[in-house]
Amino acid sequence: MRSKKNWVLKPEIDPKEVARLSATLKIEPPLATLLLQRGIKTEKQAEKFYNPSLENLHNPFEMKDMDVAIKRINKAVREGERVMIYGDYDVDGTTATALLLNFFGEYLERMMFYIPDRYAEGYGISQKGIDYAADHGVTLIITVDCGIKATEEVEYAKEKGVDFIISDHHLADEQLPAAVAVIDPKRVDCNYPFKELSGCGVAFKIAQAYCQEHGFGIEKIAYLLDLVAVSIAGDIVPLVDENRILAYYGLIQLNSDQANRGLSAIIKICGLHRSKIAIEDIIFKIGPRINATGRMEIAIDPDDPRAQSGGRNAVRLMTSPNKDMAEKYVNIIEEFNKERKNADRVVTIEARKMIAKDPKHKKRSCTIIYRPEWMKGVVGIVASRLIESYYRPTVVLTQSNDGMVTGSARSVPGFDLYAAIESCAELLENFGGHTYAVGLTLKPENLDKFCERFEQYVDENIVSQGLVQNIDVDIYLDIAQITPQFRRGIERLAPFGPGNPAPIFATRSVRDNGSIRRVGTSSEHLKLEVYQPNSPNNSIEAIGFSFAEHYPHVASGGEINICYTVTENNFGRRVVPQLRIKDIIEINPVDND
Repeated sequence: MRSKKNWVLKPEIDPKEVARLSATLKIEPPLATLLLQRGIKTEKQAEKFYNPSLENLHNPFEMKDMDVAIKRINKAVREGERVMIYGDYDVDGTTATALLLNFFGEYLERMMFYIPDRYAEGYGISQKGIDYAADHGVTLIITVDCGIKATEEVEYAKEKGVDFIISDHHLADEQLPAAVAVIDPKRVDCNYPFKELSGCGVAFKIAQAYCQEHGFGIEKIAYLLDLVAVSIAGDIVPLVDENRILAYYGLIQLNSDQANRGLSAIIKICGLHRSKIAIEDIIFKIGPRINATGRMEIAIDPDDPRAQSGGRNAVRLMTSPNKDMAEKYVNIIEEFNKERKNADRVVTIEARKMIAKDPKHKKRSCTIIYRPEWMKGVVGIVASRLIESYYRPTVVLTQSNDGMVTGSARSVPGFDLYAAIESCAELLENFGGHTYAVGLTLKPENLDKFCERFEQYVDENIVSQGLVQNIDVDIYLDIAQITPQFRRGIERLAPFGPGNPAPIFATRSVRDNGSIRRVGTSSEHLKLEVYQPNSPNNSIEAIGFSFAEHYPHVASGGEINICYTVTENNFGRRVVPQLRIKDIIEINPVDND
């Protein structure tokens, strides 16, 4: 049985360069190869990569309008104004909101925050939110992770006597909102040296700028970095440059007993409190719980604390003043998460059934699927699930309360989804996002035209290889090379994520030592211990998620080629090295293809 995926070995590094760096750093050649693949060629570069420093963060005042924003915040502090932090309802927006509340709470006594309701208001700045601010005496709104396209809303706020500071990280239109300050590293006229900060990362730069302005060192705000790390992982921004530094120290904070109370409560409720938390744990366990609060529609008793808008409960959790308050809100969030998982499962099953009934889907270069009854808050998750199954740019749409068609789109590596959606702009009421994830809204009468236009764009702009998933293999290894020293060397390359992915290795001709079994609620996963026949005394545990189809071949003694990442299995107090299998190719004794 051959793989449906394409294994692509990275270009070979000059053996002389590998030998030179290996000798210089006193590391194994495979580790030297991994560093060279990441552009690290000297001892000095390796030291900087291995040991990120907060001193290497960029000057926040290099960001366009940062000086104006700090001047306006200083005025608010000096005059005791009421300031509102206005954030998006996802993990990035809520962590950013919590960050500024936790930081400026020391200087601004009359702070408040606002997270819009996904269903009643939708994404971004709403007139309802501005009215709420004006009615409560707010004179300055600072946005986080939203607002870069809020041109009309900012004008409306001016009429109400409310100033705006926009802080965002999404792509801007040609015309910027006429706010007091617009802080966004992706502004065309912004010369900030790093463009890929998360929304919470931009919020952190505001706090950094305020500290710098008032003579405080970076240690003043280091306690906020766990929030930034969660946003970086949750928003899937590249783990390079500043993001690597912020995530590195954020993970240290998250793993300490000084972590944010709310995040600590989430860590405990999802069973991570005895583990060393990595970026992957945030992506799959912490982030989804925070996101769940903004995804679920509230239709319950107004006296229930959940009725105070889902996303706002995430902020309350991460700004909890004590352990009891954190436990109260984490229990609310866990309930949301259970509801979210059920809704996600139901919609995903329905979507797959619809696709299975479409005889033309196999020939299409994209997936567009619509059902008006689906829950708006889970369509982005479902789009990602469908890409896992069908591997093509995907748009999942539903109907919002106002009758508009709304939804989320997700892409595959190498295809600019934002450009594809932008090509349909005249058919859309609004849209926003980035290369691999976009949200959009359109009128029902434009749906058919949008589907036709989007599919045509994908057909014309995606290469055929883009519809087959590539697995980029860093190095071929023998099992015997995966020593404790080698594993420690891999750990020093972390944190892993986009821009610095976990190394993927491949090994030929491995067998199971007789321990193979099927695991999981539906016996869909494989647990085994692999070795190479030419080195039978070197074996290592492996786990293959959703690879149970290979059980008969492996259990009968058949050999396989595997590609994998090297991880650890935390079992009780035991930490066991483990290979996490990414793909399997069956070889001897038979080829089943």
